Amino acid sequence: MLGILRRRVASGGSSGSILGRSSRVIRTPDRTSSIVVSCAGQEDLHHLSGSGHARNLSNFILPGHSIGSQMRHAVSGSQTVATMVMQSRLFSSDGDLVDAVVPYMGESITDGTLAKFLKNPGDSVAIDEPIAQVETDKVTIDVASPEAGVIQKFTAKEGDTVEPGTKIAIISKSGEGVEKAVPSEKASDKDSAPPPTPAKGEEEKKKPESAPVPEKTTKPTPARPSPPPKGTASEPQLPPKDRERRVPMTRLRKRVATRLKDSQNTFALLTTFNEVDMTNLMKLRSDYKDLFVEKHGGVKLGLMSGFIKAAVSGLQNQPIVNAVIDGDDIIYRDYIDISVAVGTPKGLVVPVIRNADKMNFAEIEKEISSLAKKAVDGSLSIDEMAGGSFTISNGGVYGSLLSTPIINPPQSAILGMHSIVNRPMVVGGNVVARPMMYIALTYDHRLIDGREAVFFLRRIKDVVEDPRRLLLDV
Repeated sequence: MLGILRRRVASGGSSGSILGRSSRVIRTPDRTSSIVVSCAGQEDLHHLSGSGHARNLSNFILPGHSIGSQMRHAVSGSQTVATMVMQSRLFSSDGDLVDAVVPYMGESITDGTLAKFLKNPGDSVAIDEPIAQVETDKVTIDVASPEAGVIQKFTAKEGDTVEPGTKIAIISKSGEGVEKAVPSEKASDKDSAPPPTPAKGEEEKKKPESAPVPEKTTKPTPARPSPPPKGTASEPQLPPKDRERRVPMTRLRKRVATRLKDSQNTFALLTTFNEVDMTNLMKLRSDYKDLFVEKHGGVKLGLMSGFIKAAVSGLQNQPIVNAVIDGDDIIYRDYIDISVAVGTPKGLVVPVIRNADKMNFAEIEKEISSLAKKAVDGSLSIDEMAGGSFTISNGGVYGSLLSTPIINPPQSAILGMHSIVNRPMVVGGNVVARPMMYIALTYDHRLIDGREAVFFLRRIKDVVEDPRRLLLDV
């Protein structure tokens, strides 16, 4: 291989050609070495590829560097032009430093906000140990350490917008670079600490000297009290800034705000109401809650599973409520995925119960319990929140008596549950106290007419008030 190069260089003469073609020198990013790139003809490429030592050429040109090359061929006339693109990155002799980068965050997520660092420079980390958290529009993702070692420094700041592949930290596997960097930082802190102390002492010394100045200015001061009366009138209207706090919105909160506003701007929102007598469903739960827990391994029987089964029945009777508008078409869904709105400290999340029409009460309760725990812990995945054909929002757990929920795009309707309140109701000609709940259905009036919406809500009422309808399918 080297013999071929020597002969080709010799044939090039003083022109500095390699392999019989013109060559140019490209500086590497670290400016410590050069790469000679030449345009070779088809015959020269044949010699290079056929020699079997083309891979060693990189070690010959750039010793101590890692070379990555790609060959791109373009046919021009009868010759083949090859462009060799080389990228080099200088490594330490023992490969001590590694980069911690932002991982892939999901198909629909292109960037996120670096929320906080879980470690500090100088801290030891184990392999795959989280060192930072990236907040996206939907979930919070951990950035893990690729190797065990010590964090040398951070290359990004909290609040920065980062993309998959962005380097946020440098980790030293041996920790040698960190030990030198830490004392230097402490020394700089000590050096910067003394200046403020004498400055304060000088100010205190200067204050008594400047004390006589106010005595000279006491004569013009009477003219200044005149503006304050005008300003005092406006002070009650504008509270002082020290009583306000400015906190940036989280990406999740911004995402929720954007989607809800888009929902109002896109859909023709209309809400219809009804009330449900919860007597029979609450009696069903009280009669069988102990047997239910024993039968299904500690899973408790709640009211949400009854409403989800009622919603499934309503969607099967009124398929248009489970449909969605797409341009000039209507997409009817032959599956029922129920989204359940869950409030968390970070914001509202909506995990999805897949194929709810094929699940029984116990399976629904297990899925609700699992998703609720993940929502509170912030460990919900993107797949667990993607999709959904219909949403149920239970504001009753917070004491809401009545509300008009907003549709979760791209769905077409949402059911709102509220608190249960004992109210006087007329039953069989007698006034009796009944546990009543108001329910609300907000729907896209462009797709769903009032008739279908009322029938759907009426079906919810009938099934909840008499759960036996689910067994008889009536």
